[in-house]
Amino acid sequence: MSAAVKYTLGRIGLFVGVLAALWLVEMNMFLRLMLALVFSAALSFFLLRGWRDEMAGEMAEASERRRAEKDRLRSALAGDDRPADDGPEDRRG
Repeated sequence: MSAAVKYTLGRIGLFVGVLAALWLVEMNMFLRLMLALVFSAALSFFLLRGWRDEMAGEMAEASERRRAEKDRLRSALAGDDRPADDGPEDRRG
């Protein structure tokens, strides 16, 4: 399972858990949802640090792969990507 999926499911799970705990408190539903959102965000900052760091690493690797592929394609389009053993294409003998 990818780190992004784990982190997202962890955030959703924390939100649902905090909301379930707040369900026992008598208050307005909108206020309950907002408190659950704030508390779950604060908890996820500490509890899900490992998954967040793992997700950031995967995203950085994917970005680097895209950047390398983009550079390779640009050099190929510019004509810099010729094999070394090829001479000029117009050979007259």
